Order: sequence, then C-alpha cells, then structure tokens
Amino acid sequence: MTVPPPRAAAGAAVELPADLLAPDGGTGSLAAVLPAALDALGVGVTTATGIDGADARRVLDLPAAERVCVVLVDGLGHVNLAERAGHAPFLRSLLPGARALTSSFPSTTAAAVGAFGTGTAPGRTGMLGYTQRNPATGGLANMVSWEGAPPPHELQQEPPLLGVAADAGVAVTSTGPARFAGSGMTLAALRGGTYAAGERLGDRVDAAVRALRRPGLVYVYWGEVDKAGHHHGSGSWQWGDELEALDRELARLARSLPAGTLLLVTADHGMVDVDPVLRRDVADDPVLSQGVVLVGGEPRAVHLYAEPGRAQEVAARWRDALGDGALVLERDEVLAGGLLGPDPRPDAVAAAGDVLVAMRGRATVVDSRTQTPASLALVGVHGSLTEREMRVPLLVATG
Repeated sequence: MTVPPPRAAAGAAVELPADLLAPDGGTGSLAAVLPAALDALGVGVTTATGIDGADARRVLDLPAAERVCVVLVDGLGHVNLAERAGHAPFLRSLLPGARALTSSFPSTTAAAVGAFGTGTAPGRTGMLGYTQRNPATGGLANMVSWEGAPPPHELQQEPPLLGVAADAGVAVTSTGPARFAGSGMTLAALRGGTYAAGERLGDRVDAAVRALRRPGLVYVYWGEVDKAGHHHGSGSWQWGDELEALDRELARLARSLPAGTLLLVTADHGMVDVDPVLRRDVADDPVLSQGVVLVGGEPRAVHLYAEPGRAQEVAARWRDALGDGALVLERDEVLAGGLLGPDPRPDAVAAAGDVLVAMRGRATVVDSRTQTPASLALVGVHGSLTEREMRVPLLVATG
C-alpha cells in the first residue's frame, strides 16, 4: 500500500514525487509569454495572477520591438523537441538559447491555451482540462469543441491579452484554421484583433508576413505535430515528418519577416507515449468506479466527481489501487498547493473534480463509457505533471 501524500497547508507547495514538476505560475511559465510580448510592443500589463509584463520581458530577455510574431505549436514539448531535434535544423539552431518554461496543470491544450491567452492560470480561467463537469447541467463539457460548455464569456472572465493589445492600439492578427475563428476556445482566451484563416501552415506563414508589413502582433497556431503524436506517438516517423514540415515553414517565416521583428516559438504542452498494458478503465473496474459519479479530464489528468461526502474515500481508494502509478489529490489539496495557479477564483474552480489524478510513468486511466474508441487508442497523450508533459520551449529569433 502506498502512503498517501502529505496534505499541504494553505499556500504551501504540494510535495511532489521527484519525477513530477509543479507549474511555475510566474515568469517561468507559458503564461508569461504574451505579457512579455505586449511589453516588448510598449503595452504594459499585469495579469490577475501577478505576472508583470516588464518583469516577464526582463526574465525572458526579450528586446523591445515594433513587430512581434508568436507561434504556438500544439504538442511541441521541450523534451520531445530536444530528442528529435535532428529533424528540425532551424529550431535546433535556437535551442542553445531557449528557455524551458512550464505549462499549466493539467498540461493540456484547453487549460494551457487559457493560461497562455490570459497570462493567468486554469484556476482563474475555469478552463480545467479536456473535459470537465458543467455545474449547471451536471454533464461533461468538452473544452476543445466547447460542446456542453457554458458561453465562453461566462466561463472565462479574465481579459484575453490579444484583446488588451488591440484595445491599446496594436494591430493584432491571429491565424489558424477557419473553424477556429469563432470557436469557444478562441472567444474565451484568444479574442481580439482580426482573424486570418489559413488551413495549411504555409498559408498561415504568408498571413503572418502580410500582417507584419506594418507594426503589430501576430499569433500563429499549428496543431499537426500534436495530431501526429496522438495517433502515432512522439517517437514515430510520422511525428518526425511533421516536425520537419514545421521547421521548414518556420525557417521561411523567420527569413520573410521584416528586419527587427521578434519571433517567439512556444508550445502548450509536451507528450508521453503511453503503454496500453498500464491502462485502467473505470467502466469495468469496480474498485475505481465505487463512489464516482462522473469521470472527466483526460487519461493523464483525471477529474473525479464523487458522490456527496465520499471524496476522501474515493481518493484513498484510488491511491491504494494506483500506487506509484499516480499522484491522487483531493481538490482542496490541489488548490492549496497552487497546482491550478495562484489566487484561484471559486467560480472558476467549481468545475474541478473533487479528486484530481496526475498519472506517472506511462500509465493512463480512461472511462470507456464517455470516451470514444478512437480516444482510447491514442498513443501519445498528455495532461500530467511529468517533465516531458510540463516542459515547453520558448525559442527566440530576431530579424
């Protein structure tokens, strides 16, 4: 039997096992990138979690600039990139000066993009994972498709920094697939300025170059690296091919931008290639399902919604059952330890699980009652606190 982790006092850090990494929450986090970028453009900002743009720019060592292009590559973890850097000569050339930032917890797109877009943390944005309970309906809300979720402006109430920049007079352009232009995630965390749709990465590079003919800020999103990792694993040749394609276009972007442009390349999370032998399914596991009403989150970062009054019992049972394969914490421990960020808002964390489970090693927990067969078969996944999932790069180039 594994001894339960010690309870953290209010404001104290959770005592994580050596293989797990807590989110930074400050200038060493993904959330610091946009505040620093805005400060480089002359727009001062301090976010609700205390990230000051000037401090972030100083720590991240970014110069002032009239033009800034921020590229977020979904799934391009720092460790993943370092391991496969032979496929990416342009990005490899920037690695010696790169900073390894921390993602959010959970280390997944919805939570991380919310933190990135607002300069805060999931405990402020209410974007807490791939799926989470909608307190109004009791059902699961998907925070990527926004299916079953409250209206974006109601759920996420922190000011998106692209909008802050636009309101300050900066010409702001975002570029990504057309279907993202009015998506829930965009409206929640990335609204502001204009949207230039582009399906291919080359189209988005062209849009960024056009927009930056005049001073301003451009945000570029690319998701194919993450998709290849999900379906084939981050160690696969398919992932390597996607990295090569990304690298070619980013090298072209760097060559094409006007002189003096600040180019920042970062990511929302990394990825672990999991072992299906180590997978547990709540749907057919009477030990894990007992006392649990609903399972949310994702296979590496699970939100458990317990029957009333049974959260402590559920947490103890899961600790026993998963042993060293997971860190199991009650919601109060997660909040007190700052894993959802500093100064969480009660309304924003109302959707968090009564128990949160961060997987270790290559293990996963799924629920085949609510997850599709395709999602159960994913090779590369993320969400937990391992360095591979939590470390994201900040790569900097100047024209």
